[in-house]
Amino acid sequence: MPPPAPHDLTIIGAGVVGTAIARELARHPHLRIALLDASDDVGNGTSKANTAILHTGFDATPGTLESRLVRDGQRQLHAYAAQSGIPVERVGALLVAWTDEQLAALPALADKAARNGYSTTHPLTRAELYAREPHLGPGALGALEVPDESIVCPWTTTLAYATQAVRAGVDLHLNTRVQKVTSSAEGHLLHTTRGPLRTRHLINAAGLHADDIDRLLGIADFTVTPRRGQLLVFAKPSRALVRHILLPVPTALGKGVLVAPTVFGNVLLGPTAEDLTSADAKTANHTTAEGIAHLLDHGRRIMPALLEEQVITSYAGLRAATERDDYRIRLHPGRRYVTVGGIRSTGLSASMGIASYVVSLLEEEGELELADNPRDLEAPHMPNIGEAFPRPYQRPDLIARDSAYGDIVCPCESVTRGEIRDALTATVPARSPGGLRRRTRAEAGHCQGAECGAAVRALYKEHQPRS
Repeated sequence: MPPPAPHDLTIIGAGVVGTAIARELARHPHLRIALLDASDDVGNGTSKANTAILHTGFDATPGTLESRLVRDGQRQLHAYAAQSGIPVERVGALLVAWTDEQLAALPALADKAARNGYSTTHPLTRAELYAREPHLGPGALGALEVPDESIVCPWTTTLAYATQAVRAGVDLHLNTRVQKVTSSAEGHLLHTTRGPLRTRHLINAAGLHADDIDRLLGIADFTVTPRRGQLLVFAKPSRALVRHILLPVPTALGKGVLVAPTVFGNVLLGPTAEDLTSADAKTANHTTAEGIAHLLDHGRRIMPALLEEQVITSYAGLRAATERDDYRIRLHPGRRYVTVGGIRSTGLSASMGIASYVVSLLEEEGELELADNPRDLEAPHMPNIGEAFPRPYQRPDLIARDSAYGDIVCPCESVTRGEIRDALTATVPARSPGGLRRRTRAEAGHCQGAECGAAVRALYKEHQPRS
C-alpha cells in the first residue's frame, strides 16, 4: 500500500492561535491541511486558563508586532463572535491608581493607548471612580477608563475556530505528539506518537513548546520560560459587586492582579506572574498556597467585600514568555516553515490577527499556492454558555422542539441534558470530563459537581466519542 499523499500544510498546536490559523487557511479549498495537538482536545493548554479578556491593545508596547496584531485581531474577533454566538460583553476597564505616583502615570498611559490607535480613554476623579465602582476598597485616588475592554468565553472561541476548520476539510489529529522532524527540500516528515505524517509546509503554533519544536528543526531563536498565573473564581453572588474590569496601573514587573467579571456570571481575582525554571515548568499548571495568599492580599485591598464571597475554585495557566516582550513570529526562508511563538496573554485577543499575518507571510514566501479569492466559510452557530443571552433552558422554542433542553442536569449552572448530548456528539466533541465542562459549564458551578457529577458522568459514558 503506497504511503498517503503529503498534506500541503500542517499546523502543530490546536490552541486558540493554531485553530485560528487553521480556520483562516481553510478558506483556500485546494489545500490539504492537518492540525495536530498532543492533547485530547483543542484549546487544552494556555488557551483554556487565562483571564478571558478581549483586549483593545491599549497598553501594548507601541510599534511592536503584538500591538498591531492585537489591534487588528480584537476587531475581527468582535465581529466573528457576533456572527458565531461566542459570548462577549463590553464591560469596560478601569486602571485604578492607589498612589500619587500611579495617578501621575495615568496621562502617559492614555498617550500610550493613543499611540496604539486607541484614543477613547477617559480620566476619572476619585468621586467618579467610586460612583462607578462603589465596592472598591478605600484609598483609590482616580482611574483611567478604557470603555471598550470586554470579557469573552475563551473556550467557545477556540472551539468555534476548530469547528469551522474541520467542517471546511481540515484534518484534526488529537493525542498526536511530534517527537522528531525530518526535513528536506520537498517538505517535512513528522514522526509522531500516532505514526508518520508528511507535509510540504509546517507551521509551529505549539505554545509553551514552540521552542522545542523549533529545536527539532535545528532552530534556536528563543527559549520559552513559562509564566504561571494563578487565579481565584468567586461564586455568582459576587458578580453584583463588580461592574468593570479593574486593572492595576502596570509596573516594570507586569500588569499585576486584576478583578474581573466573567461571561459566566462569576468574578476572577488574579493572576500571579511567576517565571518558572524547574524541569517540570511546562507542566506546572497547579496552584500554590503562596500564590493564593498573594491573591487574597491584593483582593483585600482592591475590593474587601469580594473576600466575603465564596471562592468556588482556583486554577493556574502558563503563558509562553520569552526573552523579548513581543511575539516571535518568523517565516524561515527556503525551509517551508513558520514559527508562531512567544504568544502570551494577548493571544486570545490577537488570534485572528495572528492568523491573517501568518497567511500574509506564506503569500510573501511564494512557495505555497494560495487562492486569489479565498472562500467565505459558513459561520458556526456555537452553543451559548454565557449569561448575557438566553441559555437553552430559558428558550421555550428550543424546548418545544426537543425536551432535552428543558431537562436540567447541573443545577448550579443550569446545564441541560440536551447541551451535554450536543457537546459529546459535535463536530469537535468533548473527549474528557474537562472538555465537557468547557463546552457546557457542567460541574463548573458552586458545588463543583457534588450534586450533578453522577448524572453528568452517566451521560458522558452514554455518548462518549470514540477516538
